[in-house]
Amino acid sequence: MAATGSDNKRHRTGEGGGGGGGGGGRSSNGDCEVSMEKLPEHIISDVLHKLDLESLCTAACVSRTFCSAVADLLPAVSSLDLSGFFLDEESLRHVLRRVQESKSLTIDCLQIKNDSSIINILHEHIEELSLLKCSSLSYDILSAIGERCPNLRSLLIEFAGCEAPERFKKKLTEMLQKISLLESLSIKIRGTFNDVFDLRSLELFLPKSVKSLKLQQTDAHFSILWLDKIRDIPWFKLQRLSLVLDVISDVLLITVVLSLPLLVELDLEDRPSIEPSIQSDLTNVGLQSLQVCQHLITLSIVRSRIYDYHTSFKRVDNMGMFLLSEGCGGLESVKLGGFTKVTEAGFSSILHSCQNLKKFELLNASLLSDLAFHNMRGVARSLIELRLLSCRLLTSEALEELSSFSNLEVLDTSGCRSIADLCLYYISSLSTLTKLNLAEADITDKGLALLGRGNSPIAQLCIRGCKRVTDQGIKFLFHGEGKICKTLSLLDVGHMPGISDAAIFIIASAAKALTDLCLRYCFHVTDAAVKMLVDRPNYKSSLLQRLDLYKCRSLSDDLVMLLVHKSSFRGLRWLGIGSTLLVNKRDDFSALCNVMRPWLVVCFDGCEFGCHDGWQFHTFVASSTMH
Repeated sequence: MAATGSDNKRHRTGEGGGGGGGGGGRSSNGDCEVSMEKLPEHIISDVLHKLDLESLCTAACVSRTFCSAVADLLPAVSSLDLSGFFLDEESLRHVLRRVQESKSLTIDCLQIKNDSSIINILHEHIEELSLLKCSSLSYDILSAIGERCPNLRSLLIEFAGCEAPERFKKKLTEMLQKISLLESLSIKIRGTFNDVFDLRSLELFLPKSVKSLKLQQTDAHFSILWLDKIRDIPWFKLQRLSLVLDVISDVLLITVVLSLPLLVELDLEDRPSIEPSIQSDLTNVGLQSLQVCQHLITLSIVRSRIYDYHTSFKRVDNMGMFLLSEGCGGLESVKLGGFTKVTEAGFSSILHSCQNLKKFELLNASLLSDLAFHNMRGVARSLIELRLLSCRLLTSEALEELSSFSNLEVLDTSGCRSIADLCLYYISSLSTLTKLNLAEADITDKGLALLGRGNSPIAQLCIRGCKRVTDQGIKFLFHGEGKICKTLSLLDVGHMPGISDAAIFIIASAAKALTDLCLRYCFHVTDAAVKMLVDRPNYKSSLLQRLDLYKCRSLSDDLVMLLVHKSSFRGLRWLGIGSTLLVNKRDDFSALCNVMRPWLVVCFDGCEFGCHDGWQFHTFVASSTMH
């Protein structure tokens, strides 16, 4: 939480820093510390109060004055978000001893092996609790939350789905009977359909104060019966509902709108394992029923392909979208996935009708063409996020009028394989864009040169699977005159056969703010590139926190010590090395991490950054950091 002895020594002596000015060769870091000592305490305190936990930890390393101020401030921190740290039981106890009065607590539980580690930190002052990736926790934690957190207002918890549904129901009931002030409940069970919620008796135990309910996953039939029951309960005033189900149907949507007249947010995802029948599927009639929801501002309806069964909403066409946009003009966020019979006319009607639209996302819209985005000037000017995923008919022409979206911060066209270099010409003029995903686009080195000279302050860039980009393109990206060298913190160049050590050398030296780097499936990246990342000249500006080397098959197993030694990759929190020769050194990683890197998670599977997409299947061995 505070600076270590070696950290303080480095800051005092300016070790590794640039040459100092006068004053007997005093380093610039030393001058900085002297200046910090002269700042009034109330100014330092005012500044630190505005920072999150990670920024506070960084500030503590600036000088002894800041270190002391942070130590004094920590006990009074009211909101503690530890989701970016993979803490084991001992580290978690150490942190929370320093911050004992937090009302809001978020924890990544990936390395927490037993319930007691969480139960011991639960107290009556906690009002907001988020427990993520509870792969080793049991449903007993629910009843413990009810016992120890009577003032809880918001709860989010993710389970791995390893126990029987009846046990879950019992523990959930015990919890709900004791937290009468609860306003928001979000429970995700990432298991099979054996772990579905039976909602039919939930209305008997939900506190009257509940306004938001998010459950994954449940059965559509159970949900309809439950919604029918709550329709006649006068105190039940749910405003936000999110469900993952087996199938979304007209009956479900109609029941939702009739039972929840105050609905502000509706998020529905289904995962059918077979083709739904005509009677059990969603049609235009179901979408039309949403016109009754006069308060609705957020809508998400997605048919997922999680089971590789490529079904879609085949009974919804343009008329359904026309009816939706006609009656729901107040929508500010729209996410639609799997509407394969809707064309550009249907989708563009939403853009034209919803004048306050801030987020617009389409997934697997196979008939969406460039025409949907023609004549967009004056339409949806408030748009902040635009995501068009796996829409195969889209080309760069669809984005020609991007400049009319003057507030756009996020653009995602992943899976749109006809997007080409011309798109980057349009993108380069966006002065507000911070996140850009061009995965699988048909861009080339010339396109990256346009982006490198652009004016976009991009912090996150994904060009995964852009197979025509080579090392030369990476050079163009960072050797232009644009802002990206200073702003880029996350870069994904995975699945790119044209990327080799030469590109990594450029990234290491030019990307001054880089903290997350994905190199998965980069077969030509060798040990030399990894060593260069350790010795990157800009390491004092930012430290790598997450590094994905999955299936980098040219790496040798000699890198073990380099990757985990405490003097290299000092900021590293997550390392992915699945399907490399390094997997053979599993025991060495375990032993070394126990001694040198207790907070480092080493993933031997194929997970993406942070193991956010497969944590429920991990098996822990030897060390708490290995899976």
